[in-house]
Amino acid sequence: MKFKVGIDIGGTFTDIITISETGDTTVHKTLSTPQDSSIGFINGLREVAEMRSTNFEQFLSSIDTIVHGTTVATNALLTLKGAKTALITTKGFRDALEMRRGIREEQFNNHYKNVTPLVPRYLRFIVDERISAEGKVVKKFKEKELLPIIKKIQEEKVESVCICFMNSFKNNSHEKQAVKFLRKNLKGIFVTASFEVLPSIRFYERVSTTAVSAFVGPIVANYFDNLIKKLDDIKFKGTLLIMQSNGGVVTPDVVKKNPAVTVLSGPAAAPTAGAFYSALLGYKNCITVDMGGTSFDAALVIDNQCVTSTEGSINRYRIALPSLDIITIGAGGGSIGWIDNGGLLRMGPQSAGAMPGPVCYERGGTVPACTDADLILGYLNPDFFAGGKLKLNKAKAENTIKTVLADKLGLSVLETVAGMYRIINSNMAQGVREISVERGYDPREFLFIVAGGAGSIHSSEICKELEIPMFVVPNVSSIFCAAGMLLGDLKHDYIRSYFSSFTKIDKKHFLKVFNEMKEEGINTLLHEGVKEKDIELYPTLDMRYVGQYHEVPLQVEWNDILNFNLESVFEVFHKEHNRQFGYSLKEEQTEMELINIRLRMIGKMEKPKFLSSKGEAHNLEKALKEKRKAYIPELNVMQEIPVYDGDMPLGGAVIKGPAVIEKITTSVFVSNDYDCLVDEFGSFVVYNKSVYPDGFKVEKKKIIEVVD
Repeated sequence: MKFKVGIDIGGTFTDIITISETGDTTVHKTLSTPQDSSIGFINGLREVAEMRSTNFEQFLSSIDTIVHGTTVATNALLTLKGAKTALITTKGFRDALEMRRGIREEQFNNHYKNVTPLVPRYLRFIVDERISAEGKVVKKFKEKELLPIIKKIQEEKVESVCICFMNSFKNNSHEKQAVKFLRKNLKGIFVTASFEVLPSIRFYERVSTTAVSAFVGPIVANYFDNLIKKLDDIKFKGTLLIMQSNGGVVTPDVVKKNPAVTVLSGPAAAPTAGAFYSALLGYKNCITVDMGGTSFDAALVIDNQCVTSTEGSINRYRIALPSLDIITIGAGGGSIGWIDNGGLLRMGPQSAGAMPGPVCYERGGTVPACTDADLILGYLNPDFFAGGKLKLNKAKAENTIKTVLADKLGLSVLETVAGMYRIINSNMAQGVREISVERGYDPREFLFIVAGGAGSIHSSEICKELEIPMFVVPNVSSIFCAAGMLLGDLKHDYIRSYFSSFTKIDKKHFLKVFNEMKEEGINTLLHEGVKEKDIELYPTLDMRYVGQYHEVPLQVEWNDILNFNLESVFEVFHKEHNRQFGYSLKEEQTEMELINIRLRMIGKMEKPKFLSSKGEAHNLEKALKEKRKAYIPELNVMQEIPVYDGDMPLGGAVIKGPAVIEKITTSVFVSNDYDCLVDEFGSFVVYNKSVYPDGFKVEKKKIIEVVD
């Protein structure tokens, strides 16, 4: 029996899912090992083998693919603990990395400081070369100019070098020459150039993205070299694939060439899984939210496609590579409760992480966290956390919250933890507004899919604040990103800048550029073992009206590209511009222009069968584990409510709120205003009783409202 394995390493937990050819599924969570994430990776595999009562070597030999999401690049950017990096650029542009686009992020805040550049000024070097905006050589590049720079780089013990020359997106000959020379003369130092990372117009975006890739490059390369060595040591013979920020997977070799593609590696899998689940239930649009131990991620899926953006940033550092449009805020189970200078209770974004973790973990934590509040509120069982593997100390959590927060606020412990619960829920609701309302979408019109070990405890209140009548907690919600990794396809994004008004486009050259990207993508995917019949193409045009500053990425049909059918493209552009900005200039017949052309190449992969039926419903009385007191937000009181075993087959059962549904890897809190239907796959559909007084039923894998 062969297995596929998804492994998502987060700030607090490492999530693992193994799926056999027949759909036999094992789900596991283990504490992350921040000092070396690969330790938690290998430990998790050993623990899964034990859970399956299988010899470890035998279990490894049965794994044909591991898909891995990692936060190594993200953490390096967030903590600024990347490589010591140097930048080589065109004379006159040494300070572009610091000047950025010349726009203050908070225009009316005179005390707002610019983000510290990833490359300090003394390590930013210039060469006297120049390519014109048309791609012509104005001043030739001379390799001898690099000799004193190489000497300085060696003296300063620089670990990574990035190269970004002006207008290299039009003509990259100088960058190619510089890269070749530096790699020959700087052995053991990571060297990259913008033509390898982001060959597109706009100098700041290009230099920033290239600097990010260089800054995280050695860290990412070392991590994967270390991981691959450990996998070799335990005699793993299968394939290792890495999750990218765009929701696709690639080989470690691709990542080591352009490490910036992994800056959102872990969170990118949730929308991929969300698209799968929403399609299963008959929906095209959904919002996925993932509340883990450290962060809360929210993303959109439109027409079963994960929404992509090229305007991302991590820790205020610009990354213009295509990545899934994900909002991440510091709101997780480890989010710390604290009192600000005004005496107000706050939650996060600081996190207790995995070590020392919340106070109740008894691993040395001394500051109260969200998990401590959830425990005191009755949503967690102190003897059944992680299936009983980690005992929680409720008394210690209560004492710490009383001393650190409640006494200073003049509140009882219950009032304090209820406040912590409400505040973090409000923070997360704002995160959902940012990804939906601020993008021009009404969250009430989307299927709301909840993931993460802590997400289903808080989702009732998040949905109530956003007026969302129903949410779904998938049967694999606690390891949703790990599951999503096994649902991803091989993906490669290509971009070429092509600045022209549409009336002046050279059709022959336009098609030539697209076909060059297509050929490169097909060759790459064939090399990765994809059959040609499984390759799909998705072209995109970055368009705008003449005179505008920002463009609109517009996905178009491949046939419209081949047939040069611009009228169809124009019509779609007017509609999309109107949706995003509330107006179009169609009637004014305003001229349009093209900025970039993009091509996404997808190699379809076989999807695992992990959604096997959970069988007939047990009698709810048999699933009733206990009754315990839990906080009811609508009534603002602690009340004794039933606790059900969510790991028992409950397909078709309706659980009346308030109640707690307890699984080994997560808990679902159904508050007073909600009821819960367990569907045929073991997922929990929680709906507002006042909006759907007649409940739900599942018909043909689609949730539909019961109508009299």
